[in-house]
Order: sequence, then structure tokens, then C-alpha cells
Amino acid sequence: MQNDAPNSHRSNDAPRSATARPPSTKLEFSLALVLSGGNALGAYQAGAYEAICDHGLEPDWVAGASAGAINGAIICGNPTDQRIPALRSLWKPASDAPQTHAWPLLEKARRTAAAAWTLSTGRLDLFMPRHLLGPWWNPSGSAEPSSLYDATPLRNTVERLVDFNLLNRGTPRFSATAVDIETGDDVVFDTRMQCVEPDHLRASSALLPVFPPIDIDGRLFGDAGISSNLPLDVVLSEVSQQPLLCIAIDLLPLRAPKPNTLGDTAARMQDLIFATQSRRAIAAWQAIFDERAHRGDAASVTIMHIVYAAQSEEVSGKGFDFSSRSAGMRWQAGYVDMAKALAVLQEGKLSIGEPGLALYTRNETGPVERVRWAISPHQG
Repeated sequence: MQNDAPNSHRSNDAPRSATARPPSTKLEFSLALVLSGGNALGAYQAGAYEAICDHGLEPDWVAGASAGAINGAIICGNPTDQRIPALRSLWKPASDAPQTHAWPLLEKARRTAAAAWTLSTGRLDLFMPRHLLGPWWNPSGSAEPSSLYDATPLRNTVERLVDFNLLNRGTPRFSATAVDIETGDDVVFDTRMQCVEPDHLRASSALLPVFPPIDIDGRLFGDAGISSNLPLDVVLSEVSQQPLLCIAIDLLPLRAPKPNTLGDTAARMQDLIFATQSRRAIAAWQAIFDERAHRGDAASVTIMHIVYAAQSEEVSGKGFDFSSRSAGMRWQAGYVDMAKALAVLQEGKLSIGEPGLALYTRNETGPVERVRWAISPHQG
């Protein structure tokens, strides 16, 4: 496995060095890792996973949608000592990316230019534009339906970065979600139930009409984010007798400052389309677990909801900013946010094992707090 980027992405407040990584910790609960979609923002999840590794935690189950499915497959489809190098090979984060900038407008300009460059030229190991020579441009000879980009290169990349024999052994268990384009059904590809292959990952990340839907056994599948960008349903719908800690990493924030520019407004629209899915899903599951606990069901789930919230320097095209500098900043942000949340877990401040569903989350600067989201709309 080639490591295409330097190794260090921690700030001084990160708790542990890579060379001091502890052995996996024996837990009294099951651990699930749920990863949302977010295209280029997925580097944040890679940094968060590095913090999980540095705390000696090993997920029993990884479920992902879109970019989260790619990250999840790399995690489950590599030996533990090769997972971080493989994630670096995908995201190519710069090791010297600063976390603050003296000239924020210049940083936004840089990010905008990086996103525009990707939109114009693609990223050759993931997707290529079809429009260079008009609608007939089809560089890979793909017979897939029309789209703005040809995502065939993604197949070669996941085949390089994921050992599919290891992935399908199911340790950890891996699930990728998608949507059936014709029926609208939510679909899961699960190593406990079937053999997961590269096209299942492409299907999970086929956001229409940017990328083409993927034909698998005569069915067309598209990006899971169309329906459920944070695939909690996959994990929470399975009854477990053991307490479950579910670390859910969301790449698009529910809360943000008021937008000031057209770009801010466009970015906020993107956030809300996907983040409100997560809020509604979690609120519904809280109500379901309340009812189960009322009937005497002792099932226990704790969700640690980690959100990439510090996005003041991101731009409206953030999902296509694959620059190494931006990837390095996102990786570092994910590491720091996850390390802070896991410190709360180690201090015993999370309720794990009581009947029902307990939700913990944190805003950009505040502490991890237990919260509850209502199903019904707020009064205006």
C-alpha cells in the first residue's frame, strides 16, 4: 500500500502520538461506527478514525453512505496497521495545513479555486468530466447512463485500497447503503448477508446527476444521501442484547451562523438538505426506543454524534475541494473533535447501558452534552 502523504496531522491538544497507539480495548458494549456522505469532506472522518485508533478502540460494525462507505470499506478491508496509510492514500492530506488563517478571504478564494479546478478537470483517480467534448465524450467507454462525470476510475481506486477478501470476512462487519433509483427503496449491502464488491461502493456514492447510477444485477442504484445521508437505520434496526455505543460522524452541520453571501446561502442549503435527515432519523429512533423502554424492553443504545461543525472557511463548492491543504485541515479537525469526545467517554460521563436511546453531541466550541430532538416541528 502506498502512503502518498506525510504521517503527522495532530495538533498539540491531541492526546496521543501514533507511535504510542495502545492495543484494542476490551469493551463492555458493542461499538458501531456510522459514517455519513459528504464527498471531499470525508477527510474529516479519516482524521476522526485515526483518533479512535489512538484510543485503542476497534469497531465491531462500520456502516457508511457515499464517501462514508468508501472510508468504511478501507477501514474494514485493511489490516489495522494499514488502515491509516490507506486512508491517507485516498485523501492525500497535507501535513502542514494550518488551522487558522490571517487572511480568511484569501483562504476562501483558494478553496473556491480548488473546487472550480476539480469541477473542470475531475480527480483522475475518482471521476472524470464527460463534458470536455460535449455529451458524446466518454473517455472510458462506459455504457452507464448519462451524468456529468464518469466515475469508472473509482472502481480502480477502491480495488487498490481495499482488500475485498478481507472486507468480506466481516471482521469488522461492514454495511454500505444506497437507493434503488426505480423504486425509491433504501438498500443495504452487508458483508453478513452478501459479498460486497467495488460496484456496491460506487452505487453508494453515485449522486445523481453528477455521477451515473450503478447497475447491479439489473437494478439501478444511486447515492444513499438522496434518502438517508447518515445510515443509522441500518445499525439501530437490528436488535442487540448487549449495550451499543454508536459513534456517528456527520459531515454536514445542522447549525451554522446566518449566511451573509450568496455562496454562504448555497452552502447552507446543502447542509440543511442532508443534516435535517439526520435530525429527523435520530428523533424518530428516540421515540421508538422510548416506547420500547415503556414496554419493559431493556435494549440500550448510546449515540455519540460527532459533526464537522467548524466550517467557517469552507465554501459552497466544498464537496469538490479535494486539495491536499483542505484535506489536511479537515483531517486535523476530525482528529481533534473525536479526541475531545473520546476523553468524555474515558471519564465515564456518557450513559451507556441504561434502557432506551441516549444522544450526545457537541457544537463547534461547547462540551459534549446529552440532548433530545423532537419529532414534531417547533412553533414559529
